[in-house]
Amino acid sequence: METNDARDRIFARIRAAQGRPHQPTQGERAAVADYLARHPQGPRPVPAADLVEAFLLQAQRMASTVDRVATMDEVPAAARRFLDSLNLVQRAVAWDALGTLPWQDAGIAVECRPPLREVEADRDHGDLVGITGCFCAIAETGSLMLLSGPATFASAALLPETHIAVVPRSRVVAGLEDAFALVRSERGELPRATNIISGPSRTGDIEQTIVLGAHGPYRVHVILVEQA
Repeated sequence: METNDARDRIFARIRAAQGRPHQPTQGERAAVADYLARHPQGPRPVPAADLVEAFLLQAQRMASTVDRVATMDEVPAAARRFLDSLNLVQRAVAWDALGTLPWQDAGIAVECRPPLREVEADRDHGDLVGITGCFCAIAETGSLMLLSGPATFASAALLPETHIAVVPRSRVVAGLEDAFALVRSERGELPRATNIISGPSRTGDIEQTIVLGAHGPYRVHVILVEQA
């Protein structure tokens, strides 16, 4: 059974027990929107004067590396510089929307598809680099918000050892509250999965020593695009 189907069945049973119709009515949705609009927010820190600079600084504090380019066409060359600096493979999987960028000119072989699972991949030719965009970036925490979908598969950010994220300057917001407000205004509802990525995966479970790459990428590299 699809995850969405299972979730819908659970919600339907809950609504039936409450004497409500299977699907939320327009009146219920309007009441929720009205509540969110009127409900006072809790205390928040004063937003940084320059959200982009604040985001890049905080991202580095979270162990991400960062680069800046002027246009989207410069992203492949920036990605190649990063991969070369760590002697990483010049091969990646990427979101569909990034497929038209000049990857071949930069010497990177890019396929627009989800990464293969370990059982599917050849040991010597696994998908070690994933390149994605983001729904938005959060200045306060240096985080990336990714919304799942057929063309924005979360696995490209979670399965490869290296995650390269392309972040348009216009998609940097102040805080998590602003990020979810943007989701509501542009999407109306949350997708199947919402991932908030704050640097490489890490754990401190063993001897309280931080280890990167425990449950996801060893490294996260952010390419900020000024004009996108």
